[in-house]
Amino acid sequence: MARLADLGHEVVAAYLTRGEAGIPGTEAADAARIRTAEAEKACEILGARPLFLGQVDGATEVNARRYEETRKVLSDEKPDVVLCHWPVDTHRDHRAAALLTYDAWLSLGRPFALHYYEVMSGHQSQVFHTTHFVDIGATRQRKHEACFAHRSQKIEEAYPNDHGRMEVFRGMEARCDYAEAFVLHPQSPDAPGLPQGPA
Repeated sequence: MARLADLGHEVVAAYLTRGEAGIPGTEAADAARIRTAEAEKACEILGARPLFLGQVDGATEVNARRYEETRKVLSDEKPDVVLCHWPVDTHRDHRAAALLTYDAWLSLGRPFALHYYEVMSGHQSQVFHTTHFVDIGATRQRKHEACFAHRSQKIEEAYPNDHGRMEVFRGMEARCDYAEAFVLHPQSPDAPGLPQGPA
């Protein structure tokens, strides 16, 4: 996301929820307020515009109404590229986001390049088989700052054992120091792709 923003693209970070259930021992409204502020700070660091889709953390829905809401958002935004959760994931909200996005992509006639990303592979994302890598060496520090803006999630403590390992491993596969991995849906149109090399 930071690379695309640096290249002059408009980047939108769509949040399915506001993290209402994401801070143990905290009321939903307070958690949503805290996590919304964290998301907005992360977007500021990345150069992205936050967009909140109005579902509730831990109680996301996949039904006709939610399919239509997601379709309308993507129709209004008219993206060239969408990065979405890989659907085979142990987190219900991640699966919901993937299904809603995929359905919108289909119903809109596959108008954008659909890339899936991994989250804590082996723990959350399962059977993820990479088709594309992005060298993140030039933006890795900003990525970390954006992730660590989510102070309530204590990501700074967990990062080395999860995402940090993924960055290094994917970098080894891509023959660079640090990389992120994606799966491009093969029926994606010829659209601007992901930036491959360093900035």
